[in-house]
Amino acid sequence: MRLHLAVALFCATASLFAIAGAEDPYRFFIWNVTYGDIYPLGVRQTGILINGQFPGPDIHSVTNDNLIINVFNSLNEPFLLSWNGIQQRRNSYEDGVYGTTCPIPPGKNFTYILQVKDQIGSFYYFPSLAFHKAAGGFGGIRILSRPRIPVPFPDPAGDYTVLIGDWYKSNHTDLKAQLDGGKMLPLPDGILINGRGPGGASFNVEQGKTYRLRISNVGLQNSLNFRIQNHKLKLVEVEGTHTLQTTFSSIDVHLGQSVSVLFTADQPAQDYYIVVSSRFTNPVLTSTATLRYSNSAGPVSGPPPGGPTIQVDWSLNQARSIRTNLTASGPRPNPQGSYHYGLINTTRTVRLANSAGLVDGKQRYAVNSVSFRPADTPLKLADYFKIDGVYRIGSISDNPYGGAIYLDTSVMNIDYRAFIEIVFQNDEDIVQSWHLDGYSFFVVGMDGGQWTAASRNGYNLRDAVSRCTAQVYPKSWTAIYVALDNVGMWNLRSENWARQYLGQQFYLRVSTTSTSLRDEYPIPKNALLCGRASGRRTRPL
Repeated sequence: MRLHLAVALFCATASLFAIAGAEDPYRFFIWNVTYGDIYPLGVRQTGILINGQFPGPDIHSVTNDNLIINVFNSLNEPFLLSWNGIQQRRNSYEDGVYGTTCPIPPGKNFTYILQVKDQIGSFYYFPSLAFHKAAGGFGGIRILSRPRIPVPFPDPAGDYTVLIGDWYKSNHTDLKAQLDGGKMLPLPDGILINGRGPGGASFNVEQGKTYRLRISNVGLQNSLNFRIQNHKLKLVEVEGTHTLQTTFSSIDVHLGQSVSVLFTADQPAQDYYIVVSSRFTNPVLTSTATLRYSNSAGPVSGPPPGGPTIQVDWSLNQARSIRTNLTASGPRPNPQGSYHYGLINTTRTVRLANSAGLVDGKQRYAVNSVSFRPADTPLKLADYFKIDGVYRIGSISDNPYGGAIYLDTSVMNIDYRAFIEIVFQNDEDIVQSWHLDGYSFFVVGMDGGQWTAASRNGYNLRDAVSRCTAQVYPKSWTAIYVALDNVGMWNLRSENWARQYLGQQFYLRVSTTSTSLRDEYPIPKNALLCGRASGRRTRPL
């Protein structure tokens, strides 16, 4: 086993020098993925553990670090990890979704070679196949600024990862079977905070000191509200962007989103409730953790503080208030506001409408009437090996046409370096949440009703927040601008995990005729090959 690990790490290290700058530091991880018994809501479940941990271990890194993560799959089924918000610059092969990466077979391993190029901020990783996300296998990712890059707030006394998410008592295999049988999932059974149910998690602080919380909604179905009894939250970062430092009594975190807040332990010394509750649900799900002062005089007292429940306007107004701090440095010394996105003409408008319906009597979800059907071969490998018939370009249209839902392997082609507008139209009675791999985008507008060309008059073209996951409120729209400067095959998906699993996703193929390494790295030497790519060769060692 030790020889196996040594050989695997040597091969990974040799491979990465072809794609990563030798001057940037390396961080090595060896992860063993197993099943294990967990009891987050008081009943035994089969969870997915990483090195015996639920949730999995945090990844701590610094801008431009190379992350070498050797993942051993000790499950009895194929497995993949994906990296929510990590842009995989020029390297979509490592993205860890089935459209780009072959699954790790049971009993085998695969070494991910990632670089957190020109990124800072708070993100997370998760398992992307077979509804594994409902069993765990997720963990936090933090990317710190390089030492000489100024950060727009003093170093906090502590820096905590807070993974929140709704949760089912059923095993992920049972949930998957319901979806495979064409049924919708019910409301989840509860909410977890760092893998624990009500009252299970705690955070220790010292009176008078300020702390950072990196909060990610890793759940399956619901937007969540986060608050701390008697304490204010100062928003400072959203998915890699330093924000204007706005203070809130509570903050909504929608599916797939990550935010950083600061709070000061400035209250009388005792224990306080940390509360997470579901938004826009009936009934409201609630969970608590404990904020524990080191000199606490007593336990939590009184009822947990209430928060917003079904109020859309409250959430919409808060979302609109989240703006980029234009004078703060991002991953580079230059200010975040030095990129004037509002002065660039868009070259294409894509309107995307989500919908739900039945296909052959089974529940499906769609984008512009197309419900995604996975191919037998990762789409990126089909591109690289020029394998015909795996997918067809143009299998999803730029605009909704209102037709019946149908199945297809939907891929939209867009030219490298295009600057496009995407409008997410949500005509359903749910809050939608959309994530785009490989990119951050500017959330330039959101409002109720139908989007029209006149809606552009209300766009924020100066300091819109740049992030990778955006919510769309019921019967509403959200518009984003994105500069397509990252060649590859990129998953655009609903973060409602049942919807994603049953087809509410597609791939954005950002393409160029260039073969320069400045535009895209070659296929990794250690890439797994599957489907119609089986038996082919990647590159000579």
